[in-house]
Amino acid sequence: MKNVKEIVIEKSLLVIAMSAIFMLFLIAVFIFKEGTPLIFKIGFKNFFSAKWSPLEDQFGIFAMILGSIYVTAGALVLGVPLGLACAIFLCEFVSRKVMAILKPTIELLAGIPSVVYGFIGVVVLVPFIREHLGGPGLSMLAGSIILGIMILPTIISISIDSIQAVPRSYREGSLAMGATKWQTIIRVVLKAARSGIVASIILGMGRAVGETMAVIMVAGNAVKIPHSILDPVRTLTTNIALEMGFAAGDHRAALFATGVILFIIIMILNVLANFVFGREK
Repeated sequence: MKNVKEIVIEKSLLVIAMSAIFMLFLIAVFIFKEGTPLIFKIGFKNFFSAKWSPLEDQFGIFAMILGSIYVTAGALVLGVPLGLACAIFLCEFVSRKVMAILKPTIELLAGIPSVVYGFIGVVVLVPFIREHLGGPGLSMLAGSIILGIMILPTIISISIDSIQAVPRSYREGSLAMGATKWQTIIRVVLKAARSGIVASIILGMGRAVGETMAVIMVAGNAVKIPHSILDPVRTLTTNIALEMGFAAGDHRAALFATGVILFIIIMILNVLANFVFGREK
């Protein structure tokens, strides 16, 4: 039988957990309450058009959806190969002592404020792109590179945990059958850890989609459909951050509606990550 102290602690922890869920529920209700009326007011066709001009009551977010997709895709193109390669190297080619030092160090990168990444991008990356590749420098390419670096800790950390969870017997069995170490890694270890690796990619994608400050500083924030990686873009998150301070009326509601779309995207990515990661277990 549980004593009174254990029961009190258990119920207290339950209340704390439920309060966190309740707060998330309230946030979701507030965003949807403020944003969805505008979507129905102007119609889905107008809301998902490419024309964003609040002064003319035009609230199309298609260009910003494309901007978010392109920047996130570029970040994944850079971050996934580097992150996965780093995870493989740390798990399979270095000693445990080195691993014990490098893994926490990499995870510390996740704690660096995004404005620091953005500042480095403005000072170093943007001028480099402008001088060597052309264009204004503030571009989709700059945003993708910065986000690619920012999602590395997420991808590396979860991928390492997934690779380490693969039983040692898998490696030994593969090597005993004549496979090289590299063949064992590619055809056995990575396949066994693929669920966790996919989950890390999805969570990294969610981080990239939701990032604001660094993208504001390096992406250019032009509300137009990009036709080149050197064109400036505006994402959904940066649109909210840039205009919420002076928005009113339908303009303010349109920003909340943008938040509704962003909320749905992030929730879908998190559900997918939990589903994929759960399958591994």
